[in-house]
Amino acid sequence: MTKEFPAEGGCTCGAVRYRMESAPIFVHGCHCTWCQRETGSAFATNAMIETDRVTLQKGEPMAIATPSASGKGQTILRCPTCHVAVWSHYAGAGEKIAFVRAGTLDDTTQLEPDIHIFTSTKRPWVILPEGKPAVPEYYSAREMWPAESLERAKAARG
Repeated sequence: MTKEFPAEGGCTCGAVRYRMESAPIFVHGCHCTWCQRETGSAFATNAMIETDRVTLQKGEPMAIATPSASGKGQTILRCPTCHVAVWSHYAGAGEKIAFVRAGTLDDTTQLEPDIHIFTSTKRPWVILPEGKPAVPEYYSAREMWPAESLERAKAARG
């Protein structure tokens, strides 16, 4: 269920606030063990969006370089006060695409995953919704994304 945009969000303490100016390109429910560790939860919900469509309204998140399963790493943007991750940039997508943590939106029901990825390591008690794509590892965007999403990502990367 995708609702109206723009949508606002931020960290727990309120020091960092942002606005997603449009709907995301695509939303991942990532069940990899790295996301489980980083979130302290069963999975992460990451909304891929052009970085220039994420408007910082308050504060300045700090960039933390962290390792990733791919070996390419990621940069997580965190509140410098409460350290909540608000979005990240993965090396494979570059800094022109932000992966906004959907759980930091003011309305956490705003987005749901378009696809569930790395389900080979999902917790056995997580029941995936019927009718939603789910893949054991990663996938081909050309095969799964709508044409508009492919065009947006291509334009963002230049």
